[in-house]
Amino acid sequence: MKTEIPDAMKKDVPQTKWGKLLLATPVVMTVIATLLAGLASSEMTRAQYDRAFAAQLQSKAGDQWSYFQAKRLRGVMQRNTLDLLRSTTLVRPLDEAALKPMGDLTPQTIAALLLGQLPAAPPATLDPRLKAALEAVENAKPEPEIAPLVLGLTATELDAALKNARDRAQAFDLALQPVIEAIDRIDKSLAAAPSLDAARDFTAARLRCTASRYDAEARLNQSIANVLELQVRLNNLAAERHHRRSGWFFFGMLAAQAAVIIATFAIAARQRNLLWSLAAIAGLGAIAFAIYVYVRM
Repeated sequence: MKTEIPDAMKKDVPQTKWGKLLLATPVVMTVIATLLAGLASSEMTRAQYDRAFAAQLQSKAGDQWSYFQAKRLRGVMQRNTLDLLRSTTLVRPLDEAALKPMGDLTPQTIAALLLGQLPAAPPATLDPRLKAALEAVENAKPEPEIAPLVLGLTATELDAALKNARDRAQAFDLALQPVIEAIDRIDKSLAAAPSLDAARDFTAARLRCTASRYDAEARLNQSIANVLELQVRLNNLAAERHHRRSGWFFFGMLAAQAAVIIATFAIAARQRNLLWSLAAIAGLGAIAFAIYVYVRM
């Protein structure tokens, strides 16, 4: 965008401070209009970026929900198998005496087989604002109720919460790994043993333990998915904000362009004071409006 004033018009304007101000007005307004057009384009680009990033995060959240559903389904299958086993044959609960021939077992393995108790995942340390937003998502609150809670969070806080959720899942897997290895070792040894009763009783205990494991892993996957859902919402809200700002900057650019046209007419017209005043009002209004949008919206 470029504004050039014909030499004939320049000669017609008195070479006073008022005349120089009149000649400079279209040029200054052109620069302002160009800046506002650049801001409008920049805001639209940022809105498109946030939308694309939100789509990527939504894909990751979908993966986590798939993991969650798969773990829950596996847990249900383990319990159904256990119920079928109990309904078709006599299953005796394991006790510590029955576990002694199975080798030297850790207290965690014994608790897993006898009671179905697994190592606890590290506790989640959540900020009250983040906790309120997560609870709103988990309870499927309406979007107008979730949006203010999400806007009170920052991308850095959500990144830290996501890392914490993933670290908790990884820590649980590491704590559970020795128990799984011990159970697999017992399962292989019982497969070659002649006693079917011991194998059947152990199978029932293993099914209960595995069901508890899948339930725990499902909850950890759910916590990761919920944080990703918050990130999706935060980026979508940011995209909407940038889209609105782009529109308002565009209106400011139109006001600045109107100031350019009116100021150009003022140079050629006789009633220069009135037209220049209108151009100045339009230009100042465009500047003030752009500052308000940049700072407050």
